[in-house]
Amino acid sequence: MLTGQTHSDQFGRILRPSARHIGFCATPLLSGCAAQSAPTFSIFGAYFPDWMLCGMIGVAVAVGLRVLFLISGIDSVLSLRLFTYVSLGIIAALLVWLIAFGP
Repeated sequence: MLTGQTHSDQFGRILRPSARHIGFCATPLLSGCAAQSAPTFSIFGAYFPDWMLCGMIGVAVAVGLRVLFLISGIDSVLSLRLFTYVSLGIIAALLVWLIAFGP
């Protein structure tokens, strides 16, 4: 340790350049929505993210398919019901995202 310098001075000198480099490199990664607008839609003046709408549609599709499977008798044949309905809901949500908001 050099004379006249405390331990915190040395630590600050070592940390400052690396923190600057991390901040400089992280800036493009943190500005994802700056070029375009954020993926939202307006309902009565309030902005909701698109993924929330897709998630609600996925849940509704999973519940609807469960009712349909119960009526048709397919539900009694399924061995992993929870994973089946969660997967169907996720597939529906991703399809809505791809069709409505995709490229």
